[in-house]
This record gives sequence, structure tokens and C-alpha cells, in this order.
Amino acid sequence: MKYRIILLIALFTLASSCKKNERVIDDPSQGTITIAADESFQSVTEALTSRYMALNPATKINVEIKKEDLAFLDLLENKVRAIVLSRDLTVREKKAFKDKIDLEIQPAKFAVDAVVFVVAKNSPLTSVSLEHLKSELLSDEKNIIFDGANASNLNFVAQKFKMLPSDLKFSVIAGNRNIIQQINNYPGKIGVVSLNTLSRPYDKESEELRNSVKILGVESEGKVYSPDITTLRNMSYPFTRVLYFITNEPYYGLGNGLIRFSCQQLGQIVVQKEGLQPYNIIPREVQMR
Repeated sequence: MKYRIILLIALFTLASSCKKNERVIDDPSQGTITIAADESFQSVTEALTSRYMALNPATKINVEIKKEDLAFLDLLENKVRAIVLSRDLTVREKKAFKDKIDLEIQPAKFAVDAVVFVVAKNSPLTSVSLEHLKSELLSDEKNIIFDGANASNLNFVAQKFKMLPSDLKFSVIAGNRNIIQQINNYPGKIGVVSLNTLSRPYDKESEELRNSVKILGVESEGKVYSPDITTLRNMSYPFTRVLYFITNEPYYGLGNGLIRFSCQQLGQIVVQKEGLQPYNIIPREVQMR
């Protein structure tokens, strides 16, 4: 009887050991995770994850494209490992993160993007003032078109004007690309899209999108600023925004591996190829001989 009990204990221990060995915890070089990003940041997010997976073939990073606010909720529920944001979290959101995740929020800034305003190609407008934009966003005419509620473009513009998204009046065309493709059908309307949607300098689709509309400059304090690399670098364009990751990962796993990559040299080169301004400018040393 005694030997039988010992044998059962040994078999149980062996079975438990096998189960533990079957459970593989991800690390920066292997594993599978899911991250989420707003459609406005889809291009740069997918470019970064694709490059990371190419360098680390044992990794699989699924990118879910969903509204910014919904992505944050998924992060709180541990449905995704990391998300991309452009706006500041509210006090309530920070408290929810602390209560749910019990980690300090550490924004990992990796790119400088912008919200841009587009009109029909034949529009007489070349620029729009901050005052006019604010006035239109309070008008029942709803001449400003966003890609939807809970999305990054609307959230960021509302935060810029120190208002709640629910205070603004606007029209909706789902998707940044759809706004650009349809804005010529709505003379007098102004579409709001992300720069990343049309910023890739050597991409045919981006080139076609850029050429199909007119991108407005934004007037602030008597000066007009266009969204380009120079005004993004010095952040003089009024709707410049910084893209950053936050994660619920409590250890140095695949999520933190991607984040670290995105903020370092190779990731910053990917950001630059996307036509955005890398947040961490890489110093280059030139040796004179």
C-alpha cells in the first residue's frame, strides 16, 4: 500500500511537470500576442510589427484595428498586450489602469504624427484657422467629417480644444481612406484624417490619396503651418501629436520587446520610412579622414 501511494505521488508530480513544460511564456524572441491600434495608426503599427517579426521569426504579433477608446478597454481586460495612443489619458482612465492592471503607466513614445484637414481638390480653401475649426465643430451644419466616435482623430481634436468629444457636432464617414476618397463629393466639407494615412513617401496608394485631395494648412496666431516633417519635428503644426505604446505586460515579454524595438534605431528607421517623424532622433557620427 505504501509503495502504491508513492507511485501515485510520483505519477502526479510527473504529470504536473509535463503540464508546466507545455506552457510556454513569451519573451522578446518567441511567442504570440495581440496588440491594438486605431485605424489612423494602422500603417505605422503594421510596419513596425512586420519588421519585428521578420527579425524574430519565432514571434507572431496580431494587430487588431479598432477605435482608440475600445482598444483601451481591451487593454484593461487583458484582451490585448499593448495599444497605440496619441492623446493623453484622462484622470479616470489612469485610475482605471492602476486599479485593473496595478502597473505604472509608462508611455513609450516612438513617432510624431498629425491630424490633417482635407478638402475637395477644387476647393478655394488653402488653409483654415483654429477659430474657424472650433466654430464649425459647434455648428449644426456639421461641416467637419470624422471617421467616427471613440476614434483617435476625434478624441485628439476635442482634447486640443479642451472639449469633450460629445460636445462636438460633426458628420461621419467610416475610415480615414474613405474620407479622402469621398471628400470630393462633399464641397464645403472638411475631412479630418491622420497624416499616417497618406504619409508614406514611396507607396503608390498613399501617393494617389495625397494627389486626390487638398491638404489645408492651419492658421494659428497669424501664421499658417502645413503638416510636414519640419513642422512635425519642431511641433509647430498645431495638430501635431505623439504616438506611444502602453502595455499591461508585467515582465519583459514580447510586448515590451516590440516596444523597445520601436523606440530604438531599427524601429525609428521604420517610422521614418512611413513618412513620420521619429520621436527618438538618432544622432549620426561622421568621421572625417
